[in-house]
Amino acid sequence: MSTSGKILDLRALLAERFPTPPLTPGKILSTGLSILDPAVGGGLPRGAVTEIISRTPSAGSASLIAALIQVAHHSGYFVALIDGADSFDPEPLGNPCLQHLLWMRCRTTVESIKAADLLLRDGNFPLVMIDLALNSFNEVRKIPQTSWYRLQRLVEPTATAFLVLTRSAIVSSAQLKIVLENEWTLQNFSENAISRLRFRIQRSHLSSGPIEKTG
Repeated sequence: MSTSGKILDLRALLAERFPTPPLTPGKILSTGLSILDPAVGGGLPRGAVTEIISRTPSAGSASLIAALIQVAHHSGYFVALIDGADSFDPEPLGNPCLQHLLWMRCRTTVESIKAADLLLRDGNFPLVMIDLALNSFNEVRKIPQTSWYRLQRLVEPTATAFLVLTRSAIVSSAQLKIVLENEWTLQNFSENAISRLRFRIQRSHLSSGPIEKTG
């Protein structure tokens, strides 16, 4: 079977395994997180790229991913996680939450970008996340900006919110940037860490609203 045939079969399998009601472009996707939604205008923008910048391993990106998967489960929609460094730990979430998750375990940054390209072309998921926070910075830095603009063009006509998690700001096409500013340790970490999330919001010139807000 040709590569294109395999891709078509994979798309059909995704549509069957992760059915999602028709979505309306141009809306926002509520995260259900009271610490985040009010600061970003009600939720993550659909049909757009949002970059989450987590400059340190303890900034809270893993907690945010887990919280968004839990929201998807409680809200009854599916979410895709492209795990760039195969670092996601699903065990704490429990099996019910995982039923609403497509987890794509990647070994390289290049694989992760290809996976994002495939998922965004179909638009089956209200939320697609690509976690590159633990990938080699040199690898992530080498991603051409043309690749990010291609992914932006793919997501624009859809109702998908595309979330990119990085260690440093690299996605010039991102409409919204959220900079995590936490420094959690084992001593002060707790199950409600997501409620103590600290961040800065930056919007691109393509969107309206305040340039920066702190939560």
